[in-house]
Amino acid sequence: MKFICIGRNYAEHVKELNNPLPSEPVIFIKPDTALLQNKGTLYLPEYSNNVHYEIELIFKVCLEGKFIQPQYALKYVNQISVGIDFTARDVQEECKKKGLPWTKAKCFNGSAAVGDFIPLSDIDDLKNITFELFQNGQIKQQGNSAMMLFDVPNIISYISTIMTLKRGDIIFTGTPSGVGRTVPGDILTGYLLGRKLLEIQVQ
Repeated sequence: MKFICIGRNYAEHVKELNNPLPSEPVIFIKPDTALLQNKGTLYLPEYSNNVHYEIELIFKVCLEGKFIQPQYALKYVNQISVGIDFTARDVQEECKKKGLPWTKAKCFNGSAAVGDFIPLSDIDDLKNITFELFQNGQIKQQGNSAMMLFDVPNIISYISTIMTLKRGDIIFTGTPSGVGRTVPGDILTGYLLGRKLLEIQVQ
Protein backbone atom coordinates (compact mmCIF):
# COMPACT_ATOMS: atom_id res chain seq x y z
CA MET A 1 0.00 0.00 0.00
CA LYS A 2 1.20 3.47 -0.83
CA PHE A 3 -0.14 6.99 -0.50
CA ILE A 4 -0.14 9.03 -3.71
CA CYS A 5 -0.72 12.68 -2.92
CA ILE A 6 -1.61 15.64 -5.11
CA GLY A 7 -0.26 19.05 -4.19
CA ARG A 8 -1.46 22.49 -5.27
CA ASN A 9 -4.90 21.33 -6.45
CA TYR A 10 -6.93 24.24 -5.03
CA ALA A 11 -6.20 27.74 -6.30
CA GLU A 12 -6.74 29.52 -2.97
CA HIS A 13 -4.34 27.17 -1.19
CA VAL A 14 -1.75 27.74 -3.92
CA LYS A 15 -2.10 31.49 -3.30
CA GLU A 16 -1.84 31.23 0.49
CA LEU A 17 1.54 29.50 0.16
CA ASN A 18 2.71 31.85 -2.62
CA ASN A 19 3.19 29.02 -5.09
CA PRO A 20 2.63 29.19 -8.86
CA LEU A 21 -0.44 27.49 -10.32
CA PRO A 22 0.55 24.09 -11.75
CA SER A 23 -0.03 23.15 -15.37
CA GLU A 24 -0.29 19.46 -14.45
CA PRO A 25 -0.86 17.59 -11.15
CA VAL A 26 1.94 17.82 -8.59
CA ILE A 27 2.59 14.35 -7.18
CA PHE A 28 4.43 13.16 -4.11
CA ILE A 29 4.45 9.87 -2.20
CA LYS A 30 4.09 8.87 1.44
CA PRO A 31 5.19 5.44 2.75
CA ASP A 32 2.84 2.97 4.42
CA THR A 33 4.42 3.90 7.79
CA ALA A 34 2.75 7.32 7.45
CA LEU A 35 -0.65 5.72 8.06
CA LEU A 36 -2.63 7.13 11.00
CA GLN A 37 -6.07 5.61 11.36
CA ASN A 38 -9.24 7.21 12.66
CA LYS A 39 -9.16 7.91 16.43
CA GLY A 40 -5.39 7.66 16.40
CA THR A 41 -2.79 9.97 17.94
CA LEU A 42 -0.28 12.01 15.97
CA TYR A 43 3.08 12.37 17.71
CA LEU A 44 4.64 15.51 16.29
CA PRO A 45 8.16 15.03 14.88
CA GLU A 46 10.87 16.50 17.07
CA TYR A 47 12.63 18.10 14.12
CA SER A 48 9.75 20.47 13.29
CA ASN A 49 8.22 23.42 15.13
CA ASN A 50 5.45 24.07 12.63
CA VAL A 51 3.42 21.02 11.56
CA HIS A 52 0.35 21.97 9.51
CA TYR A 53 -2.94 20.13 9.04
CA GLU A 54 -4.28 19.80 5.47
CA ILE A 55 -7.72 18.22 5.08
CA GLU A 56 -8.29 16.35 1.80
CA LEU A 57 -10.72 14.11 -0.02
CA ILE A 58 -9.17 10.66 -0.30
CA PHE A 59 -10.00 7.64 -2.45
CA LYS A 60 -9.11 3.96 -2.08
CA VAL A 61 -7.99 2.03 -5.15
CA CYS A 62 -9.85 -1.25 -5.77
CA LEU A 63 -8.27 -2.48 -9.03
CA GLU A 64 -4.71 -2.63 -10.30
CA GLY A 65 -4.18 -0.48 -13.34
CA LYS A 66 -1.86 1.65 -15.42
CA PHE A 67 -2.37 3.98 -18.37
CA ILE A 68 -6.02 4.40 -17.37
CA GLN A 69 -8.16 6.66 -19.54
CA PRO A 70 -10.12 9.35 -17.63
CA GLN A 71 -13.49 7.97 -18.77
CA TYR A 72 -12.70 4.64 -17.06
CA ALA A 73 -10.86 6.01 -14.03
CA LEU A 74 -13.71 5.76 -11.53
CA LYS A 75 -13.85 2.00 -12.03
CA TYR A 76 -10.52 1.85 -10.17
CA VAL A 77 -11.70 3.46 -6.90
CA ASN A 78 -14.64 2.32 -4.82
CA GLN A 79 -14.34 4.08 -1.44
CA ILE A 80 -14.04 7.69 -0.29
CA SER A 81 -13.22 9.49 2.94
CA VAL A 82 -11.34 12.48 4.28
CA GLY A 83 -7.71 12.45 5.33
CA ILE A 84 -5.17 14.85 6.76
CA ASP A 85 -1.86 15.36 5.00
CA PHE A 86 0.31 16.52 7.90
CA THR A 87 3.20 18.68 6.70
CA ALA A 88 6.24 19.97 8.57
CA ARG A 89 5.93 23.40 6.96
CA ASP A 90 9.17 24.84 8.33
CA VAL A 91 11.10 21.84 7.05
CA GLN A 92 9.33 21.99 3.69
CA GLU A 93 10.23 25.67 3.25
CA GLU A 94 13.88 24.94 3.96
CA CYS A 95 13.86 22.09 1.46
CA LYS A 96 12.26 24.30 -1.19
CA LYS A 97 14.84 27.04 -0.66
CA LYS A 98 17.64 24.52 -1.22
CA GLY A 99 15.92 22.87 -4.18
CA LEU A 100 15.66 19.61 -2.27
CA PRO A 101 12.79 17.04 -2.14
CA TRP A 102 10.06 17.47 0.48
CA THR A 103 10.39 13.94 1.85
CA LYS A 104 11.42 14.89 5.38
CA ALA A 105 8.47 17.31 5.61
CA LYS A 106 5.83 14.89 4.35
CA CYS A 107 6.75 11.32 5.27
CA PHE A 108 7.12 11.13 9.05
CA ASN A 109 5.19 8.48 10.96
CA GLY A 110 1.49 9.33 11.21
CA SER A 111 1.65 12.04 8.55
CA ALA A 112 -1.20 10.49 6.53
CA ALA A 113 -4.34 10.42 8.68
CA VAL A 114 -7.12 8.37 7.10
CA GLY A 115 -10.79 8.57 8.03
CA ASP A 116 -13.34 5.78 7.94
CA PHE A 117 -14.17 4.96 4.33
CA ILE A 118 -17.67 4.89 2.87
CA PRO A 119 -18.70 3.42 -0.51
CA LEU A 120 -18.18 5.76 -3.42
CA SER A 121 -21.64 4.73 -4.57
CA ASP A 122 -23.03 6.73 -1.61
CA ILE A 123 -21.92 9.95 -3.33
CA ASP A 124 -24.52 11.48 -5.63
CA ASP A 125 -22.28 14.02 -7.36
CA LEU A 126 -18.48 13.73 -7.42
CA LYS A 127 -18.30 17.34 -8.60
CA ASN A 128 -20.07 18.65 -5.49
CA ILE A 129 -18.53 17.02 -2.41
CA THR A 130 -18.21 19.29 0.61
CA PHE A 131 -15.71 18.58 3.37
CA GLU A 132 -14.42 20.38 6.47
CA LEU A 133 -11.75 20.28 9.13
CA PHE A 134 -12.32 21.44 12.71
CA GLN A 135 -9.57 22.19 15.23
CA ASN A 136 -10.84 21.92 18.81
CA GLY A 137 -14.39 22.48 17.63
CA GLN A 138 -13.62 25.51 15.46
CA ILE A 139 -13.89 25.24 11.71
CA LYS A 140 -10.57 25.85 9.96
CA GLN A 141 -10.94 24.48 6.43
CA GLN A 142 -13.88 24.13 4.06
CA GLY A 143 -13.61 22.60 0.62
CA ASN A 144 -15.66 21.36 -2.28
CA SER A 145 -14.55 19.02 -5.05
CA ALA A 146 -15.85 21.57 -7.56
CA MET A 147 -12.90 23.77 -6.58
CA MET A 148 -10.27 21.25 -7.71
CA LEU A 149 -7.92 22.35 -10.47
CA PHE A 150 -7.65 18.69 -11.56
CA ASP A 151 -10.69 16.48 -10.99
CA VAL A 152 -10.61 12.93 -9.65
CA PRO A 153 -10.81 11.01 -12.99
CA ASN A 154 -7.96 13.07 -14.42
CA ILE A 155 -5.89 12.66 -11.25
CA ILE A 156 -6.29 8.88 -11.39
CA SER A 157 -5.48 8.80 -15.09
CA TYR A 158 -2.41 11.03 -14.67
CA ILE A 159 -0.99 9.02 -11.77
CA SER A 160 -1.45 5.79 -13.73
CA THR A 161 0.77 7.07 -16.54
CA ILE A 162 3.63 7.37 -14.03
CA MET A 163 3.14 4.40 -11.72
CA THR A 164 0.92 1.36 -11.45
CA LEU A 165 -2.00 1.78 -9.10
CA LYS A 166 -2.49 -1.23 -6.85
CA ARG A 167 -5.44 -2.41 -4.79
CA GLY A 168 -5.39 -0.72 -1.38
CA ASP A 169 -3.46 2.37 -2.51
CA ILE A 170 -4.89 5.63 -1.19
CA ILE A 171 -5.02 8.82 -3.24
CA PHE A 172 -4.96 12.20 -1.48
CA THR A 173 -6.43 14.81 -3.84
CA GLY A 174 -5.16 18.10 -2.41
CA THR A 175 -6.22 20.59 0.26
CA PRO A 176 -8.23 23.81 0.13
CA SER A 177 -7.09 27.04 1.79
CA GLY A 178 -7.02 27.48 5.55
CA VAL A 179 -4.12 25.22 6.48
CA GLY A 180 -2.56 25.97 9.84
CA ARG A 181 -0.42 24.84 12.72
CA THR A 182 -1.38 22.00 15.03
CA VAL A 183 0.02 21.70 18.56
CA PRO A 184 -0.03 19.11 21.35
CA GLY A 185 -3.49 18.79 22.87
CA ASP A 186 -5.35 19.56 19.64
CA ILE A 187 -8.27 17.46 18.49
CA LEU A 188 -8.73 17.54 14.72
CA THR A 189 -11.96 16.30 13.17
CA GLY A 190 -12.80 15.79 9.52
CA TYR A 191 -16.24 15.76 7.91
CA LEU A 192 -17.48 14.58 4.52
CA LEU A 193 -20.90 15.89 3.44
CA GLY A 194 -21.60 16.69 7.08
CA ARG A 195 -20.64 13.22 8.30
CA LYS A 196 -17.80 12.88 10.80
CA LEU A 197 -15.31 10.33 9.48
CA LEU A 198 -12.05 11.32 11.16
CA GLU A 199 -10.84 12.34 14.62
CA ILE A 200 -7.16 12.71 15.50
CA GLN A 201 -5.51 13.71 18.78
CA VAL A 202 -2.17 15.50 18.65
CA GLN A 203 0.70 14.97 21.10
